[in-house]
Formats: sequence, structure tokens, C-alpha cells
Amino acid sequence: MTDTYRKGLVVRNPYERINKEEVEAIDLASRKILADIGFTCFSPEATGVFKEKGCPVEKKDDRSWTVKLPSNVLDEALKSVPSKVVLGARNPGNALMLDSEVPKIYFGSGSETNVWLDTKVKTFVDKESGNEVELPVFEAKRGSVQRLCTAARLADQLDNLDFFIRPVNIQDEDITEQNHDVNKFYASLANITKHVMAGLTDFGQLDNVLNMAELIAGGKEELRKNPLVSFITCTIKSPLVMVDDATQKMMEIARRNVPVVISSSPQGGTTAAVSEAGMVAQINAEILCGVALSQMVNPGTPVIYGSVPVRARMDNLHDLYGAPEFNQYNIDCVQMARYYKIPCYSTAGVGDAKTPGVQATVEKMFTHIPIAMSGAQYIHYAFGLLDRTNIFCPVQAVLDNQHIGMVKRFLVSPEIGGPELEKAYSQVDKVMNSEMGLFVRFVRKDLRSGKIYPSYPFDSEGVGGAIIKAKEHMDELLAKPVEGIPEEVVEAVFNSTPGLVDRLRQN
Repeated sequence: MTDTYRKGLVVRNPYERINKEEVEAIDLASRKILADIGFTCFSPEATGVFKEKGCPVEKKDDRSWTVKLPSNVLDEALKSVPSKVVLGARNPGNALMLDSEVPKIYFGSGSETNVWLDTKVKTFVDKESGNEVELPVFEAKRGSVQRLCTAARLADQLDNLDFFIRPVNIQDEDITEQNHDVNKFYASLANITKHVMAGLTDFGQLDNVLNMAELIAGGKEELRKNPLVSFITCTIKSPLVMVDDATQKMMEIARRNVPVVISSSPQGGTTAAVSEAGMVAQINAEILCGVALSQMVNPGTPVIYGSVPVRARMDNLHDLYGAPEFNQYNIDCVQMARYYKIPCYSTAGVGDAKTPGVQATVEKMFTHIPIAMSGAQYIHYAFGLLDRTNIFCPVQAVLDNQHIGMVKRFLVSPEIGGPELEKAYSQVDKVMNSEMGLFVRFVRKDLRSGKIYPSYPFDSEGVGGAIIKAKEHMDELLAKPVEGIPEEVVEAVFNSTPGLVDRLRQN
């Protein structure tokens, strides 16, 4: 593993909503929740670990316990949390370095949608004029192994996508709960050279997944240095309930010293307070108790602060990603993660629109810009999601890639200093002494160097023209060859991994 990581973008002077005193007040409120109210734990093993470390434990009912986490115990656990986490990749140049003290942003995909939205271009005839017009038409399909492979191949070609969280659930008839994990991880790893992250359906498959990753990485030590895969664990069910199955998964992952996201996703107005202070104090407490457990099980476990706070719609109680509160919650959580020096996993690029178009673009950009400005290290959900997190559309992912590129360009640090201002003076002098009075002659060099943003590639006239151009670009990207896994490694993976479907050999 080299020390050369994927570039990312360092945000200069990250945007902050709350000041130092307010961050400390939230920390204190979260600690008071954990120490005085505590949380409900359904895991006998986790309860035992907390008790052994000095946490008061009280039987709640036949299946659960109330656990209280004193500040001194929490502080002891937090001492061993790494401030930096490396997320490897099949192409080592695509590996990510998440440094909690450096606001370097990376964007990636996310969710596990059941619906894949295909885009087709059809010709229609205007009844009045008789003129023909081409329009995009959308067709919903079920997620499948093949579609997950396609999503990974496309993601490998999207230059502003830095990591891959599978955006589509595999629902083929031969996919079961027992072989779900090995197939989703292999389908992803075989078709992308960037980092692969996912949840674990069955923690009994953890070792099969890791064995597969070791073979692809080149061995156990190589995987340790270059962790191709990482995991998301939703250890906490809001409000403040540590569920048995997800907690067991997290502890097993921690014991193997593999990077893991400790994720919580309370919904403001239902499973958490709708107020900013109440939401952030609660989600911070929920994440901290999961982080603490990971360190109690294995000090030094590489963990990521997984904040996914949302707000309830008041009419149907669905998640509402387009509300201003969504950004407020998330930016505050980025600051809390930075306060504890834990890399932050955050959320942007989600909206309520069900198809690509103006609504989807506006809603997505409304979160892409402020969350990126906050300096969150690991921004998921950013590509292709529609209808909240229920639909994945590959054409939308292509559009999102372009728009995220624009956000990154907006956040590039300015080049202002003596040499730049001297150059500006010289240009003004030359232009003012010329006949045309134009700066055009100076533009080409900056354009070639990438210092200025080129024109929007999907610009077009007519309804749906941008979507049609994005589909054409998607088809071009998918026609490019995949950097595959060597045949001998493929054979070794299939020979040692039970449950892999044979058709994946061809992908």
C-alpha cells in the first residue's frame, strides 16, 4: 500500500453552524443522556461488556437491559479511537485517507434501493403540429445481481464518485439471506476499482466476505494495509435502543479490526426531537455509545462517526430530505465528529423527486452544497437516488456526477497572492492598451489547465434534453472495459466462497 491516496478536496474554512461553546454544550447534554437516562440494550454479550467496563446495568425485561454509560467510562473508550481511517481499493490510487482533523471531502453512492429506474428515449408526435419530439421515458425494475454489477461499472467511470456503497438490492430468485452478502460484495469488487462498503445481512458470512477480500487484495497482511471493504452497522435503533443482531455484527467486525461505520438515523419529530438541539444531542449520544462499545471490544478499531439524521414529513411521517432542518442536523453532526476527532460519514444528494429533472436537481444541490461546505470526510447517498432512498437511477447518477463536480469546483481554494495579482495587473494593462479591450486571449491557458469550469455538457433545448444527453454519456461510460480481477484469483474466490452464483464469473 502506497501513501498516495485519492485526491479528494480540502475545504478551506469549513462552514460551521454552532460555535465552540455550543459544541461543548451538546457534548455535555449527550453525556447526561448516556449517564443518567442510559440506553436499552438487547444484546446480552454487549451488556456484559459494558458491565465489565464499569457501566451500571439494570434488567429491564426478559430480553433487554438498561445500560448507563458514565462519562469517565466513555472517555476511557474514546482514547483508543483512531483519528485517521484508511479505506483501501483494488486500485491503491483510489484508496481514501479519512483524517478527522482535515476537512477533505469525498462523495460516494449509498442506500439499498429495491427499484432500479431505467431510462429509454422514445419518439412522440405532437397532435397539433405533427412534429416529432424525443423524450425520456422511465421504467421501474427490480434490483438484481446484474444491475448491481452495472451500477459498480458505471461508478468506476464517474470521476467525482470516490467510493461505492451498493445502491441497489439484489433480489434474484437464487439470492438468499445466506448468500446475499458474498454475492453483493463480489459483484461490487469485481466491477469497481474504488473502495467498497456495505452492510452485512448475516454476520455468519463475515469471514467469507473477508476471505474473499483477502484473496483479491493478495493476502491477509495486504488486506490489513489496504482494506478493500468496510462495513456499515446500524447498531442503534432510535431512540436509544441497541439492537441485538446489528450489535453482534458490529462487535464481530471490530474484533477483526476492519473499518466500520457506527450509524444512527433518528427521524426528527418521531424517533427524535424535531428541534436542532434535541436531535443532535440524541444522535450524538447514540453514536457515542456504539463507538464506545467498538473500543471496549477491540481498542483501536477503525470507526467512522455515522450520522444520518433526517426529519419527518408532517403529512405522512416519511423522511423529508429537502427540509432545511436536514442540513442543520447534518452540519452539526460533522462538527461533533470533528470535536471527538473521529472521521465523519454524512449525507447529501437525496430528495423527494421520483424521476430525474428540475425538482431532483434542486433538491440534491440544496444538500450537496452545504454538506460539502461543512467538510464532512465521507458523504454518501450522493449519486443516483430518487424518491428519498427508494429508487436508484443510473442516468441520475451521471447527472449527479456533473453537479458534484460543480460543487467541488465552487469549493476549490482561491489563488490570491502576489503573483496572481501581478498577473491580473499585467493583463489589465495589456487589455486597456489594445484595440479590442477583451481578455479572451488569456482564457485558453486557464481553460486547458482546469482552473476554470468548462461548459455544462448536458446543455440542450427542449424538455428532457439534458436527461437524454446524460443517458448517451452513460452508455458511453458503460461501453468502456472493466479492470477485472485476474482469472486465477477469480477461481480461488469461487472455489473457497460458498454461495456465489456462477453467472458472476462473466462480470
